[in-house]
Amino acid sequence: MRGPIVNAPPFQSISDLDIARFAALCSRQTDLADYPSADSVAHNAVLYPCDALLAADPSVVKAELNRCLKDGPGLLVVQQAFPDAAALDRHTALFAEIAAEEKVAADHRGDHFAQPGANERVWNSIQKVCAKDPGLCIDYYSNPVLALVSAAWLGPHYQITAQVNTVKPSAAAQSPHRDYHLGFQDDDLVAQFPLHLQGASQFLTLQGAIAHTDMPLETGPTLYLPYSQLYPLGYLAWRHPDFKSYFHQHAVQLPLQKGDAVFLSPALFHAAGANTTADRDRVANLVQISASFGKTMETIDHDAMLRSVYPVLLDRAAARIIDDAKLQRAATAFADNYAFPTNLDRDPPIDGAAPATSRDLLLQALAARWSAEKFNQALAEYAERRRA
Repeated sequence: MRGPIVNAPPFQSISDLDIARFAALCSRQTDLADYPSADSVAHNAVLYPCDALLAADPSVVKAELNRCLKDGPGLLVVQQAFPDAAALDRHTALFAEIAAEEKVAADHRGDHFAQPGANERVWNSIQKVCAKDPGLCIDYYSNPVLALVSAAWLGPHYQITAQVNTVKPSAAAQSPHRDYHLGFQDDDLVAQFPLHLQGASQFLTLQGAIAHTDMPLETGPTLYLPYSQLYPLGYLAWRHPDFKSYFHQHAVQLPLQKGDAVFLSPALFHAAGANTTADRDRVANLVQISASFGKTMETIDHDAMLRSVYPVLLDRAAARIIDDAKLQRAATAFADNYAFPTNLDRDPPIDGAAPATSRDLLLQALAARWSAEKFNQALAEYAERRRA
């Protein structure tokens, strides 16, 4: 296989893959001195204590987190990012409740990179939990660590989707892969995208995993290949036998505790590990966070979530038991943060070049203490204005 050269042509194929170049990139070593807010490095991954991360200057630490994901190892761990164990357990119980309901209602839902039945999935877990317990959902998705890392990678506004993955006892490992967007396309289609767009696609999404159970190595925490996100032809490479073999020889695993959160570039080669235990489920809520102007993998009904969370947010704001920072994070988590696409005949810009977003509408309603009925009506009118 010949390797890509400087000023490489924009369209390349499987024949251009270069395992030696890939191996050279993945042989880099992480220097803790490059990440002053971090506590340690383990298997080339950067580890941050939650309290220290949140105490750091946000503008400085966001640049550090971005550098870690983009030019560094491509993954980081925030220890005890979700420290409320009781809230996590309540969330986990709701996941199990939803999964049980869906087993009765429908056939098995497949997994992208594992054999059917090895894992138990709850798709769109953010919206499903929001419908059952909006208060719990507000506290979970307005988490300051989640907001900080998302903003470091995607800017101030983003869209959250989430999927629960429960790896059952004796389940085999996933196949190594890259993730959404182009990680979900076959090689022939990927090759039709110019390299600059293949590279750009990885910056539209942030992958995260929140540990809902302790994850010692025998339960199969995710396998990672640090620095693999740096290989330009990675979306063509991850299925190739040479690259899969390299992954299996050099991938690392990090044991996690309940409440830890891992964040990674979607271009990082990774795979869920094998759960070799006889009786322990490994439960993670996988957050896939998209740029506000990107396309999410799952369809999210933002209006339905806003109707669920608005009465809770209104009550908390009136009782002054939610501060403005958390309110802003919640608004970002549940609303559509981008003004487009819209119908500019009916939804023209008022002050500036873009119309209002549903996030703007939510914050306006809370500031004015609108009733839930008035907010729901305004939300319906907003949706109608945007319709083609």
